[in-house]
Amino acid sequence: MAEKAFLGSLMKAEYLLKDTEIKPEQLESIRHQELMRKMVELTRSGMNIDLISLTTLTDLENFGGMSYLSELLSYADLEKFESSEKLILNQWKEREKRNILTVAAVNDWEITKVITHLDKINLVKMEDYTPLTQALADIYEAPWEDQIERKTATTGIQKLDEITGGFQNGEVIILAARPSMGKTDVMLHFAKMAGWTGYLSLVFSLEMPEKLITSRLIASVGNINRRKMRDPKRMLTEDQKNTWSDVIGQLSETKMQIFDGAGQTIAEMRAKTRKMMHQFPNKKPIIFIDYLTLIHSSQVYGGNSHQQVTEISKSLKTMAKDFDCPVICLAQLNRSVESRADKRPMMSDIRESGSVEQDADVILFLYREQYYQKESENPSLEIIISKNRNGPTGSVLVQYNVHTGRIDGQKEGNLLRV
Repeated sequence: MAEKAFLGSLMKAEYLLKDTEIKPEQLESIRHQELMRKMVELTRSGMNIDLISLTTLTDLENFGGMSYLSELLSYADLEKFESSEKLILNQWKEREKRNILTVAAVNDWEITKVITHLDKINLVKMEDYTPLTQALADIYEAPWEDQIERKTATTGIQKLDEITGGFQNGEVIILAARPSMGKTDVMLHFAKMAGWTGYLSLVFSLEMPEKLITSRLIASVGNINRRKMRDPKRMLTEDQKNTWSDVIGQLSETKMQIFDGAGQTIAEMRAKTRKMMHQFPNKKPIIFIDYLTLIHSSQVYGGNSHQQVTEISKSLKTMAKDFDCPVICLAQLNRSVESRADKRPMMSDIRESGSVEQDADVILFLYREQYYQKESENPSLEIIISKNRNGPTGSVLVQYNVHTGRIDGQKEGNLLRV
């Protein structure tokens, strides 16, 4: 079943063939081995490996004919492609171990020889291995060489970039706040700034539909009151209508991609991210998720939300490392913040905070004085860097227009220590 799903997925999404770690000889079925070899051969010669192309092969019957290829395609499941790969690799390892033990018994191998051969199997797909001698050799000349500046995604807020170094590849950033504090607007600010500087912003909106996301983006870039977006023809001024096409043009340059399906799993997000990486091969992805507790877990934990959040939190970190990109995930805060005199958030305010606090590299909180003190005329939004694994903590003040959703990074306040 796993091999059928694997080959069907290759036919459905040809880019996966270049991405997979599986080799034809690791498949159990001889027919499947030959079919994958043919796919590799066709790809190298510049041909497609979809169903239509494969049915034109002269030796089609060797692969089961049209009916069998159609059956394989029906098993395709791009969201479970990685799990199919792992299952095939594990099954191959088990077969290889049994073969080695059989040969060892027949030929009376010494135990050290058996262990050496078994270790070779276990080393397959261990790309994280680096000898310390190699790592030291790579850094040996560092005191005498100019360091290559590591490209990171800008937050679009200079003071925040200075503290965090921007959004680092492989890191998970949690952006948490109470409802109506401005989480989504800040996320969209980060997403469009990253897009304008060359990153591929992938927004997974599990609650807000794409039309509303798009409307918010237009309002913030065009500095338009969001209420007017309900009926642009009637409510926009002539000046706003005249700049409308410019705003649309600016936003299109971000190449932002929005996925607004409810109840998405990490596996689904990984599959969509992988597809986008092949569609935009020259752009580094940056992933935004709105928000944490709306992500569906891969298992049912009998209503145990702590275990569910723990699994999701670890999966976010794995995704950031595997794709070597930043992952920014929004999170809700519990109501305990409302009962304190100082309503600035703390780590313990994050729902099911334990695993999130441990796995996240950076944790940002949002606080607006104007939200709690209605008579206040202070338009500032305070971004609190509560955790920063690779740097200092602190706070940054930016101007936030609640009517347009615009974050103005050019009017930043001074750094405050926390």
